[in-house]
Amino acid sequence: MNIEAIKSIYVYEMARMRRTLLQSVISPVLSTALYFIVFGAAVGSRMEEIGGVSYGAFITPGLIMLALITQCVSNGSAGIYFPKFTGTIYEILSAPVAMTEILIGYVGAAATKGMMIGLIILATAMFFVDLEVAHPALMLFFMVLTSITFSLAGFIIGILAKNFEQLSLVPSLVVPPLTFLGGTFYSIDMLPPFWQAVSHLNPVLYLVSGFRWSFFEVSDVHPLISLGMIGIFLAACLGFLAWIFKTGYKLRP
Repeated sequence: MNIEAIKSIYVYEMARMRRTLLQSVISPVLSTALYFIVFGAAVGSRMEEIGGVSYGAFITPGLIMLALITQCVSNGSAGIYFPKFTGTIYEILSAPVAMTEILIGYVGAAATKGMMIGLIILATAMFFVDLEVAHPALMLFFMVLTSITFSLAGFIIGILAKNFEQLSLVPSLVVPPLTFLGGTFYSIDMLPPFWQAVSHLNPVLYLVSGFRWSFFEVSDVHPLISLGMIGIFLAACLGFLAWIFKTGYKLRP
């Protein structure tokens, strides 16, 4: 294992975050803070409790997961797309560095950025709502697993994307609707039976539900099922990347 190569890629990607601090950190934190102000403080004070949890606290795990997934996908895809766009990816591929080491460097940095944003938003939420975490270790485990999984998904998107429009398609047009419809602002128990069944087809429901259980021991889906769904998606991403590395699809001219 070439530790120096992994470290070089990781440090370079983390430095890119410092250079784009406004876009990478301040913007997602401020955007999420607005949700807490509007839905947590203003609207939430007039809403009934859900499962014994105040509405402002209830939506917090979903909003953290929304920012976490979006940032991991965005950073994971941008990290590999820009070297492809500028042509520097061929210098990396020709260097004595294994594809797994390249993957660890880029995905590790993207997951770290996502975790940092998620924890900052968690700290921010405590200024707006009364929040307690029932299982801190499980919460961190969910965050780490989700960060790695969606950074891998972002890495795949960055490899497959042909232009900037395709690069931003999933973070802007796919992740937010799935998250909003995945039980972020409500419990699916409030829905009619048909729409409850439809909601179970949404993969983000399992992420939000399991993550919420680590806070309040309240969820729409058993946390073990949530972990299992994340594990399946993680395995699918790793399997697809293994095929890309083996064939060189979209990586080699």
